Amino acid sequence: MSGLRGWYRHPLGHVVIVMAIAYVVFRFGIWLVPPLFGVASAPVPVSVVFQYMVIVFIGMLLYVSDNDVRWREFKRPILATMVEPSLRPLRVAILVLLPLLAGSFAFARVRPTVSAPAALRSIHPAPPGQITFRGQTMVLAQVRNPLRESGSLDEAYARGRTIYVRNCMPCHGDGLSGNGHFAHALNPKPIDFTLTGTLPQLTESFVFWRIAKGGPGLPREGAPWNSAMPAWENILTEEEIWSVIVFLYEQTGAQPRSWEEH
Repeated sequence: MSGLRGWYRHPLGHVVIVMAIAYVVFRFGIWLVPPLFGVASAPVPVSVVFQYMVIVFIGMLLYVSDNDVRWREFKRPILATMVEPSLRPLRVAILVLLPLLAGSFAFARVRPTVSAPAALRSIHPAPPGQITFRGQTMVLAQVRNPLRESGSLDEAYARGRTIYVRNCMPCHGDGLSGNGHFAHALNPKPIDFTLTGTLPQLTESFVFWRIAKGGPGLPREGAPWNSAMPAWENILTEEEIWSVIVFLYEQTGAQPRSWEEH
């Protein structure tokens, strides 16, 4: 690179710039930008960021190596750093820093930590008698899914699937089993909708309450709660929540429990 001038035009500079931008997008952009458009999000786990960065790095290697001239230019400063006598201090610094970084990373992964044990979790906390949804009072024992009374559920199922993929899949997973990309970073982990002890044991009004109010809406008498479930009341409409509920039951093949069964 003739000095540091024009380094951003060099293939190695391209790799550095793209990797830096990708890291900022994966580490912060995915978390901070969606709420500006009314879409819920959560911090991306470090392990997922690492996976994405590896993919970007492989893509950049393919980019610089698909052209002989670009590949030679990419390797030139690297080879110079390895063999040129004038760059010996830089080589020494790299040889010292790389083992230190690798050692600190390994130590951070195996270092024992002192933390409180995982809290006990009540999978199905007792619901309140009534809730307020966007200023409207709803008595849960009297609430039925209006989309089931309207006839065909195909449209509701398709709409609910779209909403689930956009908002719920990162935590609950594409198979609804609670193993999404963010799941392993949460404690407790997202609930597994495919278990026979989950949806078939719940009324649809109960599921509506849990989606609308999320972790912040859990009853105080059952504290401490540490559910990472966000409150969707101000993000999804009532019809959208009912559509997601239709999708959950139809996708898992479960039948909603009725209040008469209690």
